[in-house]
Amino acid sequence: MRAAVRNAHALRTVSNTRRAAISVAQRTLTTSCARAEEHESPWGINSLRKFTEEEVMLRDAVRRFAENEVKPRVEKMDEEEKMDPKIIQGLFEQGLMAVETDPELGGAGFSFTAAVIVIEELAKIDPSVSVLCDVHNTLVNTVLRKYASEHLRNKYMPRLSSDMLGCFCLSEPSSGSDAFAMKTSVKKSSDGKHYIINGSKMWITNSGEAEFFIVFAQGDPSKGYKGISAFAVEKDMGVNIGKKESKLGIRASSTCTVNFDEIKVPVENLIGEEGRGYKIAIEILNEGRVGIGAQMVGLAEGAFERALAYTFEREQFGKPISSFQGMQFQIAQVATEIEAARDMVYNAARLKDEGHPFTKEAAMAKLFSSQVAQRAAGYAIEWAGGQGFTREQGIEKYWRDSKIGAIYEGTSNIQLNTIFNLVAKDKGLK
Repeated sequence: MRAAVRNAHALRTVSNTRRAAISVAQRTLTTSCARAEEHESPWGINSLRKFTEEEVMLRDAVRRFAENEVKPRVEKMDEEEKMDPKIIQGLFEQGLMAVETDPELGGAGFSFTAAVIVIEELAKIDPSVSVLCDVHNTLVNTVLRKYASEHLRNKYMPRLSSDMLGCFCLSEPSSGSDAFAMKTSVKKSSDGKHYIINGSKMWITNSGEAEFFIVFAQGDPSKGYKGISAFAVEKDMGVNIGKKESKLGIRASSTCTVNFDEIKVPVENLIGEEGRGYKIAIEILNEGRVGIGAQMVGLAEGAFERALAYTFEREQFGKPISSFQGMQFQIAQVATEIEAARDMVYNAARLKDEGHPFTKEAAMAKLFSSQVAQRAAGYAIEWAGGQGFTREQGIEKYWRDSKIGAIYEGTSNIQLNTIFNLVAKDKGLK
């Protein structure tokens, strides 16, 4: 993968030259269908299915890693409810934990869409591994890249690119969807050199293995959400990892309570400005929702592909069950929904990369892909019959894993509320 990343960088120069040549060629209109290049837009990518050469190389490398390294460990990790350390190490070694990070800081320097590709491909094999990579890339790394000081970026991002797992600490026992009703507090020390954090966070992905934490805390309750700030916190500062949840799905992904008891954080570890934590959280969760959408699409694809193959192998009444019209209609419906969900996810990702507003599209993609994932995984179990219901085949795991899509990074009701408000605003009704 490291070699693939280097080759992909080299291809950028080639791609620019090729794009210029296509631009010249298309100045003369033609109706010929001889070559696909003649239908490429001279102004950039012209369909959501069209990947750059870099993106294709990245996708293929992730696919090989998922098949060769992740797949053999999926069942054991799910049974033991523990991520294999070799998987985390492999993700770092393959360059998949710093997709958007600048090469100067140890990253690949790719686009947000590239990160979405990685998340989708991993989720086809194991959504637990996918969400570990997703949170580290789209939440942790992005917060530092976009909002942290140069000092913090230089201090933490090289290790976040190479060997240090991070997590995003926002939710609390009494503040889930109402994230800004948090009780975790922060105040400055008497000498002004440290911030002191007290409180607990709950449902924190990656917290069981993480060494780095982005923590949101309330500094002035009288200011409401405008009193919240964000901090870069190291585990060695005294972070205590509490109860690890035993979950329905994504069981290999650690979800723990994280406790802060008089944690002293250097003042320079403030991310952004005091009182701007709410802005960071809101903006970053929009990107996170696209990542969850990609996870759900990959999950749906994984379940669909595994069960579809079974319908062509399993015979009843002397012929494959895929030959029955009732089965064919279900397969066609699910295939259509997966295609639609995937296009919604990549549309949101492309919009983000192009600098366009994408909040509504991110919410729609996250909502719909989570619904499609549940339906696809549910149908996959039914298509495989008794075999699908057993844990041996691994199909039922996709269904268990799919349920979280309607909950984290904002519940489905939160997405519906966001979509309604933005649609009404677009129509001039609010």
